[in-house]
Amino acid sequence: MNEEKFTGKADIYAKYRPTYPDSLMDYLYSQVGFQKSSVIADIGSGTGKFSQLLLQRGSLVYGVEPNEDMRRTAEKELSQYPDFISVDAPAESTGLEDSGIDFVTVAQAFHWFDRQRFRAECKRILKEKGKVVLLWNMRDETSGLVRENEEIDRIYCPDFKGFSVGMGGESPEKYGDFFKDGICEYNVFPNDLVFDEEGFIGRNLSASYSPKVGEEKYQPYLSALKRLFAKYSNSGYLSMPNFTRTYVGEV
Repeated sequence: MNEEKFTGKADIYAKYRPTYPDSLMDYLYSQVGFQKSSVIADIGSGTGKFSQLLLQRGSLVYGVEPNEDMRRTAEKELSQYPDFISVDAPAESTGLEDSGIDFVTVAQAFHWFDRQRFRAECKRILKEKGKVVLLWNMRDETSGLVRENEEIDRIYCPDFKGFSVGMGGESPEKYGDFFKDGICEYNVFPNDLVFDEEGFIGRNLSASYSPKVGEEKYQPYLSALKRLFAKYSNSGYLSMPNFTRTYVGEV
């Protein structure tokens, strides 16, 4: 995992990254087998966006995050939850006990991991029949807004390779070498995002590839995003088509 990719972005990530739909959480707790009594390892937990949703359902959550900025922000944001345990460790070597975890969750982070080393770690820490849930919030790239946003990122973000590069592709077969017998359950949950101008710009700046304050392309990038927001907004808000993809299975 590239542990320093989000250094310096923790605050803006915590403030502007979107959360996940209630329909997803209902699915996990009614169909996948998550329970209030579940012990969950949220790997690559970042600032705790997904961990918080699990904690709100009453589960015990190990938030495993190697980036200090992100981890400290999560500890602050989730300090009111006694069942949140912060762990300073990479995905491939969590330090958690053998066979002690009911479910492993990975939100927005699997594409940063060494896939086979992480798979071996999941097999080590999961209880028998325990499952892994991979999930991503993703923009709908058929949208004109999203396509124009992508062009702006290509111009001003040297590290930008596309919104979906390395992330959850539509086909569950993409993860055939990770899940047991190549089998996983795939679902898509609508999760359109509504932003004011500050939120729209903040969401873009929270990306790992976006320029940081003081860098040459930072101000031109902001100006381009403001023009895009003005084009698509109505009464001070715009809606970005978005959905959450999930892949669930044993390893």
